[in-house]
Amino acid sequence: MIAIKGGTVYTMKGEVLENGIVLVEGGRISKVGKNLRIPSGCEVIDARGKYVFPGFIDAHSHVGIFEEAVGAIGEDGNEWTDPLTPHLRALDAVNPRDKAFEDAVKGGVTCVFTGPGSANVIGGQAIAVKTYGRVIDKMVVKAPAGLKVAFGENPKRVYGDQKKMPSTRMGTAALLREALVKARNYKEKRDRERKENEVFERDLKMEVLCDVLEKKIPLRAHAHRADDIMTAVRIAREFDVDIAIEHCTEGHLIAGELAELGVAAVVGPSLTSRSKVELKDLSFKTPGILASRGVKVAIMTDHPVIPIQYLNICAALAVKEGMRTEDALAAITINAAEIIGIADRVGSIEEGKDADIVVWDGFPLEIMSKPELVMIEGQVVYKNSE
Repeated sequence: MIAIKGGTVYTMKGEVLENGIVLVEGGRISKVGKNLRIPSGCEVIDARGKYVFPGFIDAHSHVGIFEEAVGAIGEDGNEWTDPLTPHLRALDAVNPRDKAFEDAVKGGVTCVFTGPGSANVIGGQAIAVKTYGRVIDKMVVKAPAGLKVAFGENPKRVYGDQKKMPSTRMGTAALLREALVKARNYKEKRDRERKENEVFERDLKMEVLCDVLEKKIPLRAHAHRADDIMTAVRIAREFDVDIAIEHCTEGHLIAGELAELGVAAVVGPSLTSRSKVELKDLSFKTPGILASRGVKVAIMTDHPVIPIQYLNICAALAVKEGMRTEDALAAITINAAEIIGIADRVGSIEEGKDADIVVWDGFPLEIMSKPELVMIEGQVVYKNSE
């Protein structure tokens, strides 16, 4: 058993405990509170004068699938040869030896949503993983955690250059609709033939899309421009499937609509240049505006676009541009966990959850602050002093 004692504990469930105590046993949080009895023989971590937070979560990245420092040989995020690839699994491509995992731990990021890029209309299945481990299967929190779909410039550029569909926004929407209609027809036939005990030939692409139709997997839609965001939402409503918007660069222009429809937004990467037309309204004001209107917001790095260890800096810059501090912290903890669908395990310091805990030497939204100690599932995986 481990006791983290004396720090200011941000549970991210509404409570801030001055001089709090967090007890950890068997890789999970066993108790949280003040004036708790610390069992004899317990290892005590002195957090006096420090801040204790749940490990931060990046709700959209490409850690391990677009590897650092190895060039094109380490880029496994886009299968450029087919615009519809739902059967691709990030689980088969993420390299746990990517240097970014080490950087994530040192930056207090203990869990990431990582997966395919946005070249394809349907890019493949993303996963949520812890940032420490040797074997990716053992690092997984949820797989699949979402199906990547993309709107706007990227798929029309990639396939327009190849003289293939889609070369327009209409083409992108049409291909996605066509795939979902085929999946609906496939599902009806599959269910009927299974009921009649007939042999049924499986189609891996269609099986994944059936899981989307059955709401086992949400769509994670790459969309920057307001009209692309609404196209993504329109299609999701047509087929009654779950969706979250990724990037959401112009989300502030339609914040009321997103709030009314209950659509979550994973915003970013905002610490970058306006490298294409879709990013002309890029601003750190966006997450704050969305949150203030009632949209559930997470903040992303889109690593390697922004290095994963600067997730807290992105949240700090959102506060600088008007986001409430508590909303920014939620955007990299509990909101991120809820959007990904893993809040039963991570995102807050609560009894029974994974002991993914970071002790910061200062408030984590201050640029000079850094993690002193990082714990994942009760194991201390990093100490700044070492």
